[in-house]
Amino acid sequence: MTIVNATEPKADAVLREAEVEDIPDLVKLARAFYDEDGFATSDAMLRVNFEVLVVAENARVTLAFKNGVACGYALSTTVFTLESGLIAELQDLFVRPARRRQGLSSLLIADAVDWARRLSASSLELVVAPNGRDVSDLLRYYGARGFVNEGRLVLYRPL
Repeated sequence: MTIVNATEPKADAVLREAEVEDIPDLVKLARAFYDEDGFATSDAMLRVNFEVLVVAENARVTLAFKNGVACGYALSTTVFTLESGLIAELQDLFVRPARRRQGLSSLLIADAVDWARRLSASSLELVVAPNGRDVSDLLRYYGARGFVNEGRLVLYRPL
């Protein structure tokens, strides 16, 4: 099902919810994203995780196409918390470098926001992982799209 068939200047941009058949494209996109950001997740693990996520009721995986070629994706999930109820998280957002600055990320974010609203989530969160890089441009980018830095620090414990 097509979600967005954008109007000018993005007339050739199309978003659609990913399906199991899209997993090879998703793995390629995620691999490019994770290599760029320094994440070591294997292709096999990406494939296994996408197999779960594309059919999960609490997840949305959206592909962005330009001229019929998959060139980006967004992955959002939900969790229910005591403090805030249902919260959505934009876990991954990636567009291939050659297709950046063409509005695809904004379309993918808008799709994630729409999905979270349809579920009556109280917010859409995202985590910016610096990985030793200056992320001030990312913070400005997301800030311009309505995301606010709450000052929370995410800690994790490997299991």
